[in-house]
Amino acid sequence: MFKRILVPTDGSDITAKAVNAAIGMARVHGAQLYTLSVKEPFPYSAVSEMQPTPPQEFFDAQERIAGARVKEVVATAAEAGVPCSAHTVEALHAWEAIIEHANNNQCDLLVMASHGRRGVSALLLGSETQKVLTHCTIPVLIVR
Repeated sequence: MFKRILVPTDGSDITAKAVNAAIGMARVHGAQLYTLSVKEPFPYSAVSEMQPTPPQEFFDAQERIAGARVKEVVATAAEAGVPCSAHTVEALHAWEAIIEHANNNQCDLLVMASHGRRGVSALLLGSETQKVLTHCTIPVLIVR
């Protein structure tokens, strides 16, 4: 049924549950698994001399962190015998990058984690998962 499954990762414990669910789905359906970690863009300011971290250091650190996150997913998938392609991308809004990556790779399922926040905390904190659900045209499986 599913041929290409995308599971974004931010390295959190809740995301690990989504990764395990995505690997299980990929194994059952014989699907290709994709993983994505979104890097934050450099927080430019009007007074760049005041930046505590030079831009290149920031970019290198972001790539190192994102790379480690996707490598962990690839290793977990490999243990389960599931092929997994890993990517990192820089984006201002993670939800937009996730949807774009899913579309570019012709994914037919997105598997994401949700912290399950409700009420005012959900409104104030926002949710990348909620934004993906609102704007995505492919099926999204939410794991708690």
